[in-house]
Amino acid sequence: MTTSSIDRATVPADRPKPEENHWPGLDTPPHSPLRARIAESLFRHAVRPLDVSVVLPDGKRLGAGGEGSPEMRLHRPAAFFHRLGVDAKIGFGESYMAGDWTTDRLAELLTPFAERMAVVIPPVLQKFRRFVDRRQPTVEQNTLEGARANIHRHYDLSNDLFATFLDESMMYSSAIFGPDDDLTVAQHRKLDSVLDYAGVRDGSEVLEIGTGWGELAIRAAARGARVTSLTISQEQKTLADQRIAEAGFSDRVDVQLCDYRESQGEFDAVVSVEMIEAVGADYWPTFFGTIGQRLRPGGKFGLQAITMDHDRMLASAASYTWIHKYIFPGGLIPSTRAVAEGIKENTQLKANGVREFGQDYARTLRLWRERFNQRWAEVADLGFDEVFRRMWEFYLAYSEAGFRSGYLKVHQFGFAAPDASDAG
Repeated sequence: MTTSSIDRATVPADRPKPEENHWPGLDTPPHSPLRARIAESLFRHAVRPLDVSVVLPDGKRLGAGGEGSPEMRLHRPAAFFHRLGVDAKIGFGESYMAGDWTTDRLAELLTPFAERMAVVIPPVLQKFRRFVDRRQPTVEQNTLEGARANIHRHYDLSNDLFATFLDESMMYSSAIFGPDDDLTVAQHRKLDSVLDYAGVRDGSEVLEIGTGWGELAIRAAARGARVTSLTISQEQKTLADQRIAEAGFSDRVDVQLCDYRESQGEFDAVVSVEMIEAVGADYWPTFFGTIGQRLRPGGKFGLQAITMDHDRMLASAASYTWIHKYIFPGGLIPSTRAVAEGIKENTQLKANGVREFGQDYARTLRLWRERFNQRWAEVADLGFDEVFRRMWEFYLAYSEAGFRSGYLKVHQFGFAAPDASDAG
């Protein structure tokens, strides 16, 4: 069987047609018969106990799922297993982008896989991972230049794209839901929580690391604070400046196109919401050390971060995954232990609060995905193709499954610097 003939007869009529100049190599599956056979054996073993139903072209089914369980329709099994065999951490997502398999319940299907993420590969084979796992490319390291390039690839896609699925707050991070909250109210609840951890009040001088589209800075300014907000996304800065001006806070908020490593001054409070995931483990000491340097005696730091268990973080730290290739190059999700140790080893800050709300993130992601799908025609009008639609849907559903399963969590942390008397 040649690569070009893999599953030719079973290609669905509506399968996306990835253009080579936009999606290099995606339309043609790799060809590795031995690895494909191994991947098929491992996949069949992995799905056997899962509450899913994998439907093959001949109607046969894999998995333990019964009536009502999520269904994975495997249209091109050979292409799917070749992709998995060559690089499972990238091939599974690419096979969805290319239309090798489909489902009507993507997040529900991915959740059982996420629940067993740590044991999908049998323990006896885990020791061979270092020989087959791709390493993150050096070009995606978060140097000053590399970080700007990495951020550009995601956050500078289009402000209009993000506006199609985010709520009016334009917050691109987990909300915290209260009874009867809509998404905007829940996002403001989240912002108030992290600002409280940072002790932001009337007269506070605040440093925000990671502007987003300006909502946290607006919320802090509404409390009477003065905010210096840092971003390395030109697209985000442009819209953040506009939104801050429309809110009437241009005199209280200064958005700077500036890396956190280039920041200056001292502040009463530092806040950062889901930016640490883009820092990279090699730069966590610099990140935490910078925060310690920017805080005045008695100042406070409010941090929101996606987290994962420490052993899983260590196991995945150097791996190059689908998320790195297509969504967040150069990123790494920390563990709570990594945050605690980073603070302890690089600052004099002490913990003064923590909360976890991973299921709120699952709900946030579900709302984003529903809105993205509902408004796909508007996204397409911006110039994004069907492969992008499948990629973005997979990203949102894959992330939702991570939080639904508990594989991923999200935490807010509060830290405080010693005051002048303690320092003395």
